[in-house]
Amino acid sequence: MEAAIITIMALLFVAFVALGVYATVKVAKATARGVDRTLDQARRTVEDTTLRAKSFGQAGVAGELAKLRLSLRTSMRATQEALQAGVAEDASLRESLDLFHRLSAHGVELDGDLKRMEREPDRAWVSGQLPDLTRRTQQITGSADALRRAARDRALRFAQDDLSSLSAQIDVEAGALRHWDTPAGPAAAQGTFTGHGPATAAEGPADTGTAEEPPAITAPDPRRAAYPWEKTARPETSA
Repeated sequence: MEAAIITIMALLFVAFVALGVYATVKVAKATARGVDRTLDQARRTVEDTTLRAKSFGQAGVAGELAKLRLSLRTSMRATQEALQAGVAEDASLRESLDLFHRLSAHGVELDGDLKRMEREPDRAWVSGQLPDLTRRTQQITGSADALRRAARDRALRFAQDDLSSLSAQIDVEAGALRHWDTPAGPAAAQGTFTGHGPATAAEGPADTGTAEEPPAITAPDPRRAAYPWEKTARPETSA
């Protein structure tokens, strides 16, 4: 019996150790990924800042190459962010995202060519390559811009259609809420009650025993989600 208990305790200890090692590895990997993303973001920021400074501060071939690289990177990044954000709500954008991935391969290749041109000592030869590099850049950024704008136009159109449908439903509901505008009939207008005579202040309201009670007006559920444009209700105070 004691041997069985020792065995169970040993197995539990090994399981806890294995679980701890697994959790440690997972945390370490997640931390490493976070560090990598931070470093990549910092590197992109530094590179973009350098390219922006070169495009404005340097003339000639160096400045033109910097402008091409900055234009390429800006367009591709904006399109990638727009498509990745939109595909979560609109699955039809997945095909557009796949096309963008193919376009990105050409963009990476062009960015590499532009980098090599920046290090090329023969400025005259690089100047002769600028027309083709400019054409390639414009072709890639034009395709990326077209994908991004089409995705945004699609999202705006769906939002407008949803808003129009919602407005129509609200108009119908608003009309239904104004049911008191409909006359209740001559008897109600004269304030008489059939079979009981007119109600007076002394007699009080007649009790027919069969009249339905009006629907209760309930307070809003405090558990519902609050909206940013709502004001916080002030608590009532008692004398």
